Amino acid sequence: MSHYYRLVVSCPDRVGIVSRVSGFIASQGGSITEANQHSDLETGRFFMRYEIQADSMPLDADGFREAFAPIAEEFDMTWALSDTARRRRVVLMVSRASHCLVDLLYRWTAGELDCEIPCVISNHDDLRALVEWHGIPYHHVPVDPADKAAAFAEVERRAEAAEADAVVLARYMQILPPGLCERYAGRVINIHHSFLPSFAGARPYHQAYERGVKLIGATCHYVTSELDAGPIIEQDIHRVSHCHTPQDLVRFGRDVEKAVLARGLRWHLEDRVLIHGNKTVVFA
Repeated sequence: MSHYYRLVVSCPDRVGIVSRVSGFIASQGGSITEANQHSDLETGRFFMRYEIQADSMPLDADGFREAFAPIAEEFDMTWALSDTARRRRVVLMVSRASHCLVDLLYRWTAGELDCEIPCVISNHDDLRALVEWHGIPYHHVPVDPADKAAAFAEVERRAEAAEADAVVLARYMQILPPGLCERYAGRVINIHHSFLPSFAGARPYHQAYERGVKLIGATCHYVTSELDAGPIIEQDIHRVSHCHTPQDLVRFGRDVEKAVLARGLRWHLEDRVLIHGNKTVVFA
């Protein structure tokens, strides 16, 4: 695979940012293979993502960071440089529903998701055989309703031991504690149906059927301590009608959920998602 540096920048908008950054890369002989910019006119914030062919530059990643730092300081940038030579480590968390997990594992084995999956963590043991068939360690961490803190301390220990760069809740049906959300802020990705709060609780698709909805969908978002209110990465819908049964809605919902989660994770891995308050800029 080609070797790239990915530079992502957020800073106060002003004249000359693109020229200064592009000029720096050109001065190093760098080849920009993809460039994205966005100016938020309401907040006066500027966002940028550059993908640079690493072999076209004389600098390694650390050298790039050191040389770029004065420009970042000049423009008051929040920025990061990633090197595709290092694959991100993604810990998956699941409960009993398998559709999102199966889809992510397929895409991973097919090379669609450029990452390592060091382990899967679950509060149930149902999906162990599936995960271990893929050669991935499976950690069963039951969650006792009377003592959830102990379980999530173990979850955090497992994620830390796996050197997780990101955590994906692939239909993990437990609420993460605030401390864990804060530790992995901007790095925990969740998927849920888009009915909240209209159809909260159990059997949302059956509730939606009873209400006669015409659209169902799914939302992929970053997890924060406020339940299901973190920055949205991706959403999609599927149109339904009076002739569809509750089972049809469940089937359509699963299809949308797994597709939306896969897109959201891929964009995160490719540094295409920049968080801006409780919103995102997505260079997809």
